[in-house]
Amino acid sequence: MSTNETSAHPDGVRLQKVLAQAGVASRRAAEELIAEGRVSVDGKIVREMGRRVDPDTAVVHVDGSRIVLREDLMYFALNKPRGIISAMSDDMGRETVGDLIVERGIVEEHYTGAPRARLFHVGRLDADTEGLLLLTNDGDLGHRLMHPSYEVEKTYVAEVLGQLPRDLGKRLKAGVELEDGPASVDSFKLVDFHAGRSMVELVIHEGRKHVVRRLLDEVGFPVQRLVRTAVGEVYLGNQRPGKFRPLTRAEVASLYKSVGM
Repeated sequence: MSTNETSAHPDGVRLQKVLAQAGVASRRAAEELIAEGRVSVDGKIVREMGRRVDPDTAVVHVDGSRIVLREDLMYFALNKPRGIISAMSDDMGRETVGDLIVERGIVEEHYTGAPRARLFHVGRLDADTEGLLLLTNDGDLGHRLMHPSYEVEKTYVAEVLGQLPRDLGKRLKAGVELEDGPASVDSFKLVDFHAGRSMVELVIHEGRKHVVRRLLDEVGFPVQRLVRTAVGEVYLGNQRPGKFRPLTRAEVASLYKSVGM
């Protein structure tokens, strides 16, 4: 690496210190990662200890995973309860995700500075749908996650009435014609059948409005209850309704990877 590359940001922060501050490793361990060629900055492997970077603009990967350096960026998972509107405010006075953020003091609890941008929800869940909703103030990541061209998978668990025909999964994978064009699922499986009700898991990568409900309605099994359980490799797990949690560094890295960042 040339001297100019090493001192590209002479007023920046040493790379090993940046990695330590981001929680990747201790400063000494970060130096070992750099020496082993496991760290890249703006797409180029860095091995020299003198490299300084601007944490606000540098794109740093460790072992191929994007590392978030900016301290003002926030990433949360919400288990959205039924009846809550996926909006930051509502002119009709209905309770919204924005109300939950304020009520729980989420920004104040997890970040003491002044965010450069307010939190927003990544995509939507309709009022009757529960489950995982991502929130962030990272506009670049949020935009890509919502853009259909990146085909980020979402996993849902749906409860429907009746016993399902054996070929239903095959039909849904092959595609069903809806009023706005064909739609299909990436995977489909029966999770449980009890007391005349079937619970199924579907994975789908598109985000048309009410697409899961419309798909199941079209094949004769209207949804009684719908829960989103995962977005990419971020999972709802046993998170309680109405509760927020910060995403882990690994979860954020997985989201960046899913959209090619």
